[in-house]
Amino acid sequence: MTSVKPTPSIHCDVLIVGAGFSGMYGLHKLRQLGLGVKVFEAAGDFGGVWYWNRYPGARVDSEWPFYQLSIPEVWESYNFSCRFPDHNEIREYFAHVDRVLDLRKDIYFNSRVNHAEWLADEGRWLVQTENGHVASCKYLLLFTGLLQRKHLPEFPGIQDYQGTINHSVEWPQGLDVSGKRVGVIGAGATSVQIVQELSKPAAQLSIFMRRPSLCLPLKNRPITAEENANWKPYFETLFREGRKSSGMWEVTEAEREAYYEHVWEAGSFHFGAGNYRDIWVDLKANWIAYDFWARKTRARITNSEKRDLMAPLEPPFPILTKRSPLEHDYYECLDQENVSIVDLNAAPLKEFTTNGIRTADGKVHEFDHIVFATGFDNFTGSICNMGLKSKDGVDMKDVWGDSIATYLGMLVHGFPNCFLSYSPQSPMALSNGPTILECQVDFIVECIARLESEGAQSIEATAQSQEDWKKLINEMSAQTLFPLTTSWWTRSNAAGVKPEMLTYIAGIGQYEAQCRETLDGWKGFTVVPGGNKRSLNPTALQTATEKKDIAWICFSNSVTNTAA
Repeated sequence: MTSVKPTPSIHCDVLIVGAGFSGMYGLHKLRQLGLGVKVFEAAGDFGGVWYWNRYPGARVDSEWPFYQLSIPEVWESYNFSCRFPDHNEIREYFAHVDRVLDLRKDIYFNSRVNHAEWLADEGRWLVQTENGHVASCKYLLLFTGLLQRKHLPEFPGIQDYQGTINHSVEWPQGLDVSGKRVGVIGAGATSVQIVQELSKPAAQLSIFMRRPSLCLPLKNRPITAEENANWKPYFETLFREGRKSSGMWEVTEAEREAYYEHVWEAGSFHFGAGNYRDIWVDLKANWIAYDFWARKTRARITNSEKRDLMAPLEPPFPILTKRSPLEHDYYECLDQENVSIVDLNAAPLKEFTTNGIRTADGKVHEFDHIVFATGFDNFTGSICNMGLKSKDGVDMKDVWGDSIATYLGMLVHGFPNCFLSYSPQSPMALSNGPTILECQVDFIVECIARLESEGAQSIEATAQSQEDWKKLINEMSAQTLFPLTTSWWTRSNAAGVKPEMLTYIAGIGQYEAQCRETLDGWKGFTVVPGGNKRSLNPTALQTATEKKDIAWICFSNSVTNTAA
């Protein structure tokens, strides 16, 4: 029996899924071209990951002024209050972007996509949401981000626990842990921020940890209105220019130590961004960098047991080959008498009980509140759970079941006229978020503009180009220390999947150049003619094509500039 297709009530040239940075920037740019654009957003407002993440201490780790869109009419009229804005201020910034660009009128909020299929006879996508919206579009842009869907491990007995359980992405407002016993599962970036806040009012706090994070100093501070004003004439330059680094063995030990002191005091990711390129490819050089980090960190922890767990003399993995969270007083918080660290390597978590957690050594840790700081279903979580079907009717979760494959990190073979942003096999994990997504969205906008002007019906990545891109990602990674570390960067934190490098490490500058080279002659694409030629806004098209040397910021710059 043939199923009846629902009748679309929304018709547009482009449908965007997601109203975070990518969705807002993409909507603005595509509007400028003169295209009809609509957006489905699962949340109740703008913000993407920042709509959901409201846990204590949630804060950006890309420093002002880089963590914002490079649209002049937006940044000219907005001032950030500090070097690293918190989640509240970031949502205020999104509201400002909305007001300036008048975006809300084209957004369908509380509209989670649960089905999307390609109608070959129409050359269009049919997209449905859980709340009943049905849309028809020529181009489908999946701007759902890589850190959106929560990762919640299954533990025996969790249903028996009678205290409260909260995941970081579903934090109840107003939760007070004063005088309470708190357990935090996980020791990554989210855990670091939560522990810094909850360890102070809690009567007792325990961190369940398999491996320590190698944190870097945040060095947050207020940004005055005068400082905002003084820097704005240089914003466009800052958005384009990156930093350079030199080789570690080209300097003396004394020069290296002095330089390390300098970048350490600068805070943020400068210890990564400004480090010597050798540390990404040479274990000996990496160990020297780790030794400096360990000396700085161990001096802040008086408890010897905690010191050896959180800043061991020998590196638990090559430093900076997984995310290094930024911290303010994390190590002082760990050193408090009311804070304990449960080493899950020595005593794995066995089960939940009615009043806490039992570890393999038989000890029961009693808690009033348990926090899951277990992160996200990274890279694929949102895209593989929206009922997205290929042109052959295969669900994306099955297409990417064994291994992730893309072309340029923005297209997937079998999905015509479908584009991704802030996506696997692009520089996203090693770059400043707004910077890489603007690079990708500008490419997508130019691609759509060319297709429309040529009268193309559809575009699709070839299977061979996708295979070649994956090979390139693996070859670049194999020359570095990244494969030696298990992390979400290599998808090795997910159960039941084969670890694989999912980040392009040669830098946004080289990445964007490679992407744009494919537009001339449509290298690696199958382009089907037969559409209507359209004349689009030439000014907007020129704006998109001129942004070829957008900057890469913070540790995206140093890591990717020197590792390949």
